Amino acid sequence: MADTLLRSELAVMFRRRRHLAVLAVLAAVPVLIAVAVRLSDPVGAGEGPPFLDRVTQNGLFVGITALVICVPLFLPLAVGVVSGDAVAGEASHGTLRYLLVAPAGRTRLLVVKLLGVVAFCLAATLTVVLSGAAIGLALFGAQDVAVLSGGTITPVESIGRALLAAGYVTVSLVGLGTVGVFVSTLTDVPVGAMAATVTVAVVAQVVGQIPQVDWIHPWLLTYRWFDVADVLRDPVAWESFRLNALLQAGYVAVFGTLAWARLTSKDVLS
Repeated sequence: MADTLLRSELAVMFRRRRHLAVLAVLAAVPVLIAVAVRLSDPVGAGEGPPFLDRVTQNGLFVGITALVICVPLFLPLAVGVVSGDAVAGEASHGTLRYLLVAPAGRTRLLVVKLLGVVAFCLAATLTVVLSGAAIGLALFGAQDVAVLSGGTITPVESIGRALLAAGYVTVSLVGLGTVGVFVSTLTDVPVGAMAATVTVAVVAQVVGQIPQVDWIHPWLLTYRWFDVADVLRDPVAWESFRLNALLQAGYVAVFGTLAWARLTSKDVLS
């Protein structure tokens, strides 16, 4: 039953037009970056967004550069759209009560919704990286390139680093996705849940820039989002992966529990 419910959830999620539109926009970001770099003067070391100066050396870095650019807004917006719609969308369409009377139960339904959001987080990051790799290789080709620690990596190693970056950002977004699912259980208006989820991400980043409240920074879900650059050290700084995973796991535990408490006690009338 759970497998059937999950397959149904994923099928609906990846057929929904607004979700496909979001993925299309994400795929367009690296294309715009690659074309702009190709048509402009060479970028000097340290100029522009992180890793932009390496794009002309190795086209695979288009995907990594686009990923870093999308982390502050585009990816949180994409995750907010999907997670905010998870439960509130069903309620607004009048399908939530039919799902809850099925043998699946409320807890299993919530788990399926969370897994669906995780799948979309992975799809969103891979869309950016793969789109960037495709356009980057077409315009710039691939050769050995210097990493942050001073060594060089081969094109084959660059593919691995790009996939690692996608994995890192996926983990970073899971905490926000869980917050979005929780907010989605509080309302029957999907747009409100989407806006609230994106607002959480924006506010967390703003608070993270205020030194007067630096004591709270390590607890913000965005605190380690930009440590994705550590995948371009030699060797890879795995400690960043561990700390980021622990931080996001905390948000999943807290807001997953809150979402469960809300959904299992909620009077569903639609």
